[in-house]
Amino acid sequence: MKIEICAFSLESCLIAQASGAARIELCGGAGEGGTTPSIGLIELAREQLVIDLYVMIRPRGGDFLYNETELAVMRRDIETAKKTGADGVVLGLLKADGTVDEEKTAELIRLAHPLPVTFHRAFDLTRDPLEALEAVIRAGAKRILTSGQQASAEAGIPLLTKLAEQAGDRIEIMAGAGVTAANAARLAATGVHALHLTGKKVMNSGMAYRNPDVPMASVAMSEYEWLSTSSEVVKEVIKNAAVSQS
Repeated sequence: MKIEICAFSLESCLIAQASGAARIELCGGAGEGGTTPSIGLIELAREQLVIDLYVMIRPRGGDFLYNETELAVMRRDIETAKKTGADGVVLGLLKADGTVDEEKTAELIRLAHPLPVTFHRAFDLTRDPLEALEAVIRAGAKRILTSGQQASAEAGIPLLTKLAEQAGDRIEIMAGAGVTAANAARLAATGVHALHLTGKKVMNSGMAYRNPDVPMASVAMSEYEWLSTSSEVVKEVIKNAAVSQS
């Protein structure tokens, strides 16, 4: 049973490796559920890890319905991950109707070759998981990360069992979300190939001075919201700025 650690820092990567993890899923944007990490983090992780390093390819938080500019960024990030020595990449694309975007997923998997690809928990937002499993297999991914379409993998055990049985040896199924020492054995018994967790430890800031009146973190958003840019707002700002200077 391989154990994959979702890491958001170099320190977490090194702790995971020292603790016996088999693979790292390297991410940025912890507050958004994982986005593409910085080049610097990828390079340092690759220099210091001997275990497998998979890089998240996700241009933003929110849903997994991407436009052409976002796809262009994903393509470039895949190329960067290959150049920096990653062992694999992690991605997931959906259509608006809740099905896997098989065509675009297959395109990115071909671009990533020879690196293997994990299809991440976008899978858990598909409308028919058994059909989605077949679509991901056809697209050419090596494994699927899933909670069994539940808030936690433990709650998703019935579907995880069914997915592992249907997958057979065609694709790996990796259970993730709320994986703990207490439920690891039950999850392994479903027939999945790997377990995925953060092994979260909350660190307290060393700042002695703290200003309670200035929040820096963004307001939490749902999986169906993300930040973009309004052309109208930008134009109005430019116009008003020009007026203020005249």
